[in-house]
This record gives sequence, structure tokens and C-alpha cells, in this order.
Amino acid sequence: MRIFYLIFLVFITFQSCSSSDSPMMEDDKMDMQDMTPSPLFQGNFVSSAHPTSGKASVNTEKTILSLTNFKTDSGPSLEIYLATNTSGSDYISLGALKGVDGTYEYTLPANVDFTKYNHVIVWCVPFSVNFGYAVLK
Repeated sequence: MRIFYLIFLVFITFQSCSSSDSPMMEDDKMDMQDMTPSPLFQGNFVSSAHPTSGKASVNTEKTILSLTNFKTDSGPSLEIYLATNTSGSDYISLGALKGVDGTYEYTLPANVDFTKYNHVIVWCVPFSVNFGYAVLK
């Protein structure tokens, strides 16, 4: 009976040391990061009438516009536009600006042509002023 317990103990010890239960190695973590899809379009914000910074990116499914590390000044009735240029004359409104400092997401309408609407603009509606913009590439 002791031999049975000894064999059982040795068997359990070897099973607990198997590599399948080991913590994730650094190489494995890097491989998983490589699998994260890169944005389809992205650009950095440039100041226009007000200091504006951060990054705009569109996911690969073209469903979400993300503003990352975004910062701009406050203003009355600020909206996010997808536009053909910085003048805001031909645009698609994504709605009111969700905040002036942080990371935000906006749902994109279906079938946006990002080769045409390649500018993300922070637009002040009452004064028709471009606070800042990012060109999506």
C-alpha cells in the first residue's frame, strides 16, 4: 500500500510541474499583443483655433472612432465631425463631444468612405470654428 501512495505522490508531483499550467511567459504576452488588430485609419490631432491633442483611430470593422489621450478646450456646442477638409463644409456629424480630456468612442455610421471623409474635426457649431483636427491615414 505504501508503494501505491508513493507512486501516486510522484505522479501528482510531475503533473503539477507540467508546462500547460505554467504562467504566461513574456514571449507569449508579446505574441498576444501582436495579434491585436491595428487600426484601419489613424491620425494625430493638430491644434487649429484652440489647443487640441491626442489620437483618432478607426477600428478594422469601421464601426468605432476612438479618441485616445484626447484633450481640447471647452466651448459651446462642440461636435465631432468626419469631414472632407478642415473647413467643415462637407461633413458627417458623430454627435456632441463627450469630453475635453480623456479617451472616448463614437459609433460610426455604416458605409463611410474614409478616403473622402478623412478629417476628424472638433467643431464649435455656434461660431463655426474648428478647434482642432486629425487627418486619418
